[in-house]
Amino acid sequence: MATRKIGGEKSGEEKAEKTVFAAIYARTSSPNQRFNYSIKEQVNSCWKYCKDREWKVKYVFIDESESGKNVNRPKFQLMLEKAEKTVFNVIVFWKLDRFCRSLADLVNIERTLRNWNIGLCSVTEFIDTITSVGRFNFRNLASVAELERELIGERSKLGMYALAKQHKWPNPHPPLGYEKDREGRLLVNKEEAELVRRIFKMYVQQMSMPQVAFELNREGIFTKKGKKWNARAIRDVLTDELYVGKYRVAGVADYIEEYRVVDTDLFKEANMSKLRFKESKAKRPPMPEDRRMEKVDRIFDEFLKLLRSTHEDNECPPKTSEERKIKEKIFSNYLDSYSPIEPSIT
Repeated sequence: MATRKIGGEKSGEEKAEKTVFAAIYARTSSPNQRFNYSIKEQVNSCWKYCKDREWKVKYVFIDESESGKNVNRPKFQLMLEKAEKTVFNVIVFWKLDRFCRSLADLVNIERTLRNWNIGLCSVTEFIDTITSVGRFNFRNLASVAELERELIGERSKLGMYALAKQHKWPNPHPPLGYEKDREGRLLVNKEEAELVRRIFKMYVQQMSMPQVAFELNREGIFTKKGKKWNARAIRDVLTDELYVGKYRVAGVADYIEEYRVVDTDLFKEANMSKLRFKESKAKRPPMPEDRRMEKVDRIFDEFLKLLRSTHEDNECPPKTSEERKIKEKIFSNYLDSYSPIEPSIT
């Protein structure tokens, strides 16, 4: 029988001869992977490794054609679920990059497994969290991972700053009203810029972001990402100072006239109007009838849909209290939205 040494060293009296249960993990990146070991060879190597140490293999988890760049792999996640239940004591893999390619993920997973009193062990490398030497090597690896993350962060900031100094846009998704040229600078998209100006004017007139969103959706006008408008999307447009030429990226703040889309006075008027409820006791205007009726129709459609799903097979009341609560809530919202008068139900 093998001595279990997971979760730290213990005194002589506390040491106990216990069977170590192992879980083997194997992975390939693609169906036609021609480098590294195949699944069968990985499992066989891990199994021999466990046998030499008198560890009993309890599980074998295999992810085929799964990338190691993150931990969102079906069998990997199942393995973590089993690990949380402590049904094995150590995870064995052929090589570190088969288990996890991201050093940051590796450090976080090891910390979690350590809290569950589960170790990690690589067959071909001097990396494990079971022996003193293995833990020492792993701590060094963790330090390297932390250094790598910091260096990547610094390089990213420097890269962003370099782009910003040239007034370039740092990502592939410019705001509504702009597009990127080949060098990465912003160009005003005339059609989208007209929509931006229209949104500002609509808000100054309507004094309601939800109403502006409602009218744009009713006309079949979508956001730059092809989605329906909502109050948050309208607010993002109204508060973006890039529309008045103020470029703020990665610590660089400049005024760029060619980036201007909206007149400064219109921008200020819209944003002053947006703050009127916070700075005064002004009451919000009532919901316009067309938007109110659209909301009523939507809620009532949800109510009817729930009724149809509940009574699909036979005429019977909701089977669970949860279904009943959902129906009551939808119907209550429907009544509240439909009429300002206290409803009477007979």
